[in-house]
Amino acid sequence: MMQRMTLISALFAALMLATAASAKPIVYPAKGQSAEQQSKDDGECYVWAKNNTGIDPAVAAQNPAKAQETGPGGERLRGATRGALGGAAVGAIAGDAGKGAGIGAVLGTMSGGRQARRNDESRQQQAQQQQQDTINTYYRAYGACMSGRGYTVN
Repeated sequence: MMQRMTLISALFAALMLATAASAKPIVYPAKGQSAEQQSKDDGECYVWAKNNTGIDPAVAAQNPAKAQETGPGGERLRGATRGALGGAAVGAIAGDAGKGAGIGAVLGTMSGGRQARRNDESRQQQAQQQQQDTINTYYRAYGACMSGRGYTVN
């Protein structure tokens, strides 16, 4: 069930990113510019925004957002340790600390795994947001350039 929720969440985030990434500003000629002039200005503003931001929206949109690799987080090990300690304490009261520690370690490992999945999902969402912020930075520069050339930018 948890994996299904994580998959649905990831698909929803990817859909939102794809929709937002394709949200290039709409540009209207406000001073009677011809289609040829608008095309020329569009190309020049593309280059200007790319050079000034260091961002190429075509490249940024094509490269999927990847969460930064942090290596093993240790959530499972920490969970197993906490579970074993708690289980040993409960087991000692019940008369079998070893059995309690074993059960606690298993439950703690499962809890740690759940936390690891949550952490991975959070990192992926942050990476997707950073990618969208990068593309939006480019589009703000592009819109400023086109606006400066007499276009209405929405």
